[in-house]
Amino acid sequence: MRIGNIDIASPLFLAPMAGVSDLAFRCVCRKLGAGAAYTEMVSAKALVYQDAKTRTLLRVSPEEHPIGAQIFGSDPDCMARAAALALERSGADFIDINMGCPVGKIVKNGEGSALMQKPELAREIIRAVTAAVPCPVTVKFRRGFDMGSQNAVPFAVMAQEAGAAAVAIHGRTRAQMYSGRADWNCIRDAKRAVTIPVIANGDVFSGGDARRILDYTGADGVMIGRGAFGNPWIFRDAAAAVAGEPIPPPPSLYELADMAYRQLALSCEISGERAACLGARRHYAWYLRGVPHSFRWKERITQINSLADIKTLTEEIKRRAAAERDTPECQKMR
Repeated sequence: MRIGNIDIASPLFLAPMAGVSDLAFRCVCRKLGAGAAYTEMVSAKALVYQDAKTRTLLRVSPEEHPIGAQIFGSDPDCMARAAALALERSGADFIDINMGCPVGKIVKNGEGSALMQKPELAREIIRAVTAAVPCPVTVKFRRGFDMGSQNAVPFAVMAQEAGAAAVAIHGRTRAQMYSGRADWNCIRDAKRAVTIPVIANGDVFSGGDARRILDYTGADGVMIGRGAFGNPWIFRDAAAAVAGEPIPPPPSLYELADMAYRQLALSCEISGERAACLGARRHYAWYLRGVPHSFRWKERITQINSLADIKTLTEEIKRRAAAERDTPECQKMR
């Protein structure tokens, strides 16, 4: 698929997720089959006011291209200035505007999914951003703000008319947050209403789900978010499913621990040990989700304070996995 003048070799996208889709995790997912990814979402105001921590979220590896830098805000002028800064800082291939974040503090500021209630303001923002940068601009949004205002289809049409080169649609309303089932019908209807690429998002937790959402909606790409938590292999599985090939067997416990260590060691190298270890507690727990008897390691995970702690824990898990590799317990049941 193409987003503007950018070729995307695979239709599989890693979703932008605050506190999750950092550089280390993105690199792991790309190696396992993600065709494109996004930075964590960045506040336009914080970027314009030169917040140092915000700028670090825009670090991109040369191996990550194509990649999008995602920004959020509600003031057209500020968003335009932030888009130019984000592009300069990251060297990204496209800018993505977040109009779908459902988090309370974002919505209270009139940002994220709150913009679905103000399509004219959203139009101004898209126009301002597209005029400010020389690269394609994409927009991510939801089914609607609530069940009484399901406006994904007209919102997609508006985004296209305002200059967006592609849209990504999550099949839940803001009111649903991440509960209930995603509605793929609104994505299918939006795809029929616009000519720009549409990326489908919502309830993709396996390779088979990726194939089904593409087949059902006719979308050009699929965006995977929570389904990738502790499971970057979902991109490998999705690539196989989309190609009509057999899905590989799930990773062994040994492979899970090894990949977790590789990701977290890279995170320590990029972000520093202290910051990386706080995130490691969450990421390592995700890697072990569903593993029989993993409770034995959960308390240790909550006490990770150094790369040495991560390495010691990983070596213990690997020894256990090696001792049990001929038993069903060494396979993670997904």
